[in-house]
Amino acid sequence: MDDLLKKGSLRLHWADSHMPVLKDVRRRFADEKPLAGLKIGMALHTEAKTGMLAVTLAEAGAHIRLASCNPLSTDDSVALALREEFGLEVYAKKWETSEEYYRNLNTVLDMSPDLIIDDGADLIAMAHTSRREVLGKVRAANEETTTGVVRLRAMAADGALRFPVLDINDAKMKFLFDNRYGTGQSAFDGWMNATNLIVAGKRLVVAGYGWCGKGVAMRAKGLGASVIVTEVDPVKAIEAKMDGLEVMRMIDAVKVADIIITVTGCKDIVTAEHIAVMKDGCVMGNVGHFDNEINKDALREASVSCERVRDFIDEYRTRDGRSLYLIAEGRLMNLAAGQGHPAEIMDMSFATQALGIVHMSRHYKEMGNQVYAVPHEIDAEIATLKLKSMGVQIDTLSESQVKYITGWEEGT
Repeated sequence: MDDLLKKGSLRLHWADSHMPVLKDVRRRFADEKPLAGLKIGMALHTEAKTGMLAVTLAEAGAHIRLASCNPLSTDDSVALALREEFGLEVYAKKWETSEEYYRNLNTVLDMSPDLIIDDGADLIAMAHTSRREVLGKVRAANEETTTGVVRLRAMAADGALRFPVLDINDAKMKFLFDNRYGTGQSAFDGWMNATNLIVAGKRLVVAGYGWCGKGVAMRAKGLGASVIVTEVDPVKAIEAKMDGLEVMRMIDAVKVADIIITVTGCKDIVTAEHIAVMKDGCVMGNVGHFDNEINKDALREASVSCERVRDFIDEYRTRDGRSLYLIAEGRLMNLAAGQGHPAEIMDMSFATQALGIVHMSRHYKEMGNQVYAVPHEIDAEIATLKLKSMGVQIDTLSESQVKYITGWEEGT
């Protein structure tokens, strides 16, 4: 236990030392206490960077209760250190069963939170379905990721959403860096930790060419893979083609793929139809939020056996003798088999979360029950702080330049 606690403490302090923007926000919050007396329920990947966000909100005066947003994404050492060193209420562990996962989310809602910070919208969805008694207390929420934002926009369109939600995912200081550079690097951190195999020289399929998919494809190409993209959006497909990548249908791509990485936010990307013709030896991994992008039921039905051959890899032997490999049970391999995004990336994302939840605590009464964009001022503040921490200075417009680009009379 002591060794685990020390490991978690070291990971938290290492992350903190590489998150200068969040540290700056925390110092300000410690003085101003903008969240004093408020209860915040959180469902996020419970690892070191998340831990420092929770500590920041606690220093702002909030009462925090944290659970994981994924059964495999908790770092047990960090969860322990948050409890023992920082005194936070943390209900999360690695390899949670489905029952444990939902019990922990329910425990977060048991506190009747004033504010919610969610990743994937499971906590918010539960507040609107099985735990409706908490709805009268929740003032507002933040949502971290694309999958959750899609769910919440659907709820708002149906008139089902009962409090305003801030769309953290689409803040520029989140998606331009977290989704692209964070996912791109952490996907392969998890893949290499799980497999200890080379990427160079292999045909690698990236399912989905959104910001996360772009990051994965960019890193795969840099590692020497021949990258194939599958898409349903014709504009994104053209973009992938113009970026120098092959574009195929999944049914064609699986026949030649050595590696498949799904990153769509949708279900049934790899199905029984694809598994039937998939190349022998293919290694599949997912970095979309939920474990339904690779259809595990179809994989089991096509197989005569399933055996864990490495810590995070299951080998499925098909009836026709092929071996197909699945990383981390089809869950987020960058967190289940790795440590998630780099600290410097999450510095910007979690500073956005921190400033965003304070914004919602102050302005929720002025908002309808919709999904809202992060104000430009928050993006600009975080960008300015990040540049300062990197020792970078940029130019500013003169008064005449401002007049020129905001006027219409002067054309030369």
